[in-house]
Amino acid sequence: MSKNRFSFDLSRFTLCAAKAWLLGIVALTATVAHGQTQTDPDTALRMLNAQQQQFEKGVIQVADNVFTAVGFHGANTSMIVGTDGVIIIDTLFGPSSAADAAEAFRQYSDKPVKAIIYTHSHGDHIGGASSFVGNAKPDIYATESFGSAEGVNKAVDPIKQKRNVRQFGRKLSPAESTNRGVAPAGTKDGDRGEGFLPPTVTVPNSGLKTTIAGIDIEFHISPGETDDAMFIWLPSEKVLFAGDNFYNSFPNLYAIRGTAYRDVLNWSESVGKMAALNPHVVVPGHTMPIAGEAAATAALQDYSDAIRSVYDQTVRGINAGKGPDQLAHEVELPEHLQDKPYLIQFYGTVPHAVRAIYCGLLGWYDGNPTTLNPLEPKIKAKKMAQLAGGTAELTAQMESALEKQDYQWALELSDHVKWLDDADRKLARKTKIAALRGLAAREYNAPNRNYYLSYANELESGQLSNVWF
Repeated sequence: MSKNRFSFDLSRFTLCAAKAWLLGIVALTATVAHGQTQTDPDTALRMLNAQQQQFEKGVIQVADNVFTAVGFHGANTSMIVGTDGVIIIDTLFGPSSAADAAEAFRQYSDKPVKAIIYTHSHGDHIGGASSFVGNAKPDIYATESFGSAEGVNKAVDPIKQKRNVRQFGRKLSPAESTNRGVAPAGTKDGDRGEGFLPPTVTVPNSGLKTTIAGIDIEFHISPGETDDAMFIWLPSEKVLFAGDNFYNSFPNLYAIRGTAYRDVLNWSESVGKMAALNPHVVVPGHTMPIAGEAAATAALQDYSDAIRSVYDQTVRGINAGKGPDQLAHEVELPEHLQDKPYLIQFYGTVPHAVRAIYCGLLGWYDGNPTTLNPLEPKIKAKKMAQLAGGTAELTAQMESALEKQDYQWALELSDHVKWLDDADRKLARKTKIAALRGLAAREYNAPNRNYYLSYANELESGQLSNVWF
């Protein structure tokens, strides 16, 4: 089969583009305060633009018979070529994006699909299966708990959907869009899930070792980003498919769209099990594969260690009586992990992770009796105004914070001013919009940046209520 225009081999990326990406990212992060995802606007934008290389559209040959399609949607899809057929791992978001990837794969093999494997049940990994199979009826493998990726919180789906749109910047203009941290911004999203095919083979909780199309393959249960996750191991080829438990960014231990608690300790242990295999190539659920036994193994071990360190630091702080707000500003990655390009906070962040761990282990209450029954927002706003010397003085402080580019403080003050009956609420709204855009310009964490901009646009267009929820 001849290669198409999307083709490039892993060695070229590893030796050329990856080197430039590594050097560029490490150089840029030298100007960033550790533990924070705010920097000057030019640096933030350059960092996000550099991260774009991680989802350059193409098919990458990761082994003699293994191919991974990157950038055809947000997630990756892979094809393993066997003796009498192929195996597909993950199937993208919908049939249109999957059809593009399937066509690109056919430049390498026209053998029928013998099996489809879902590493977990997030929609961007399962929605395009029909485009790969044609008239065939392959076995479709998934875990016993498949479908539990978002927990059991269906009751709050309406608000989660709104927050999902903000997190991924789905309604941002081209001028506002950068990327989604581990995925490109411009993806075909209109046919979400329309190509999904339900699993037909359940992988037991003990895992599974079998042969498909002449390929020895292992299924390992690995809860992490989702409870229904597994990683796939090809022992002969030494290729590991990590699913969403690994990608080239600090992991999204908590998603700001809203998720049930992701068991951080399980996540760290699952990635550690991957590292113990000493893979020659690791194929992430998003972003480019990492080739070479030393590089792939080190990346996985560092990832596991980073997650565990954030967990351990948070637990120590909890047991010292510290609350989530304090810990979110104190916990940071160990020094030897701070310059690792695959741990830069493009997608997940350490502060978000800390808060999630705290709530996941102890719930919302921080143990301080002051916060046990706090004042309602409107009463607190009135008292803040009294403390400032009146509504006019509080408003002046809000405007001053914005003028000084103290954007977080301007945001917080605008949220007080909006509750006051005698305040200029239009001015408060205008201030909040400007402060959100000021923060967004300085963010290299893509979900934060997208959320700030999306919320600002909703405020400006009048989509939100008078209390701005």
